[in-house]
Amino acid sequence: MPQFPFQKNVLIITKEMEIVAFVPVKLNNERLPGKNIKAFSNGEPLITYVLKTLLSVRGLNGIYVYCSNDSICDFLPEGVTFLKRDAYLDLSTTSFNEVLTTFAEKIDADAYLLTHATAPFISKHSFEKGIEALSCGIYDCALTVERMQEFLWKDNKPLNYNPESIPRTQDLEPMFVETCGIYIYTRDLIKKQKRRIGDTPCLIEVSKIEAVDINNPEDFVIADAIYNKLLK
Repeated sequence: MPQFPFQKNVLIITKEMEIVAFVPVKLNNERLPGKNIKAFSNGEPLITYVLKTLLSVRGLNGIYVYCSNDSICDFLPEGVTFLKRDAYLDLSTTSFNEVLTTFAEKIDADAYLLTHATAPFISKHSFEKGIEALSCGIYDCALTVERMQEFLWKDNKPLNYNPESIPRTQDLEPMFVETCGIYIYTRDLIKKQKRRIGDTPCLIEVSKIEAVDINNPEDFVIADAIYNKLLK
């Protein structure tokens, strides 16, 4: 995994960049309707958490919520800008890359930080680590990943171990799974190559809690338990 100097309490910007954060939101979700504004038990609407964290992040030049429905404005704290998008971007047939490119066409910046309301536990530290990675000039993007060391199978066969000599899971070669918590990428990357991940990515490893991504009712139940038992 790429490494770079990073101090937890000091944000080091080596290349001046205008970076804006945005949270794409739609309210007509199929698997968990209204998930982006669904409230945790004893908590607030889901979108509240990532926006509050973004407002504390250093190195950002703006924070946007990109949504087709004006009613989302009722959930936005001061300091967050609503940007209306076309309703066709809410369709299940629309490529998500089109959402990213249309935002870049509307908002000019050197780089974009993409995150989601459904990743409520991403920390300020991880956001700033991504900003620092991009600004150092070595990487063209940064993204959050979760380390995985498990026994994997594919096509009814073990993928990463020999059943005749079973290793300890901690001795397996680690693999990394993308999370939906953070993607930071340059304007050139999304505009010219239509990609959010380039050729020189920096992987930002996050904990299982930070890696939580809410897509379906079961995910919400788990996230609600984490919020109420560990974080509230």
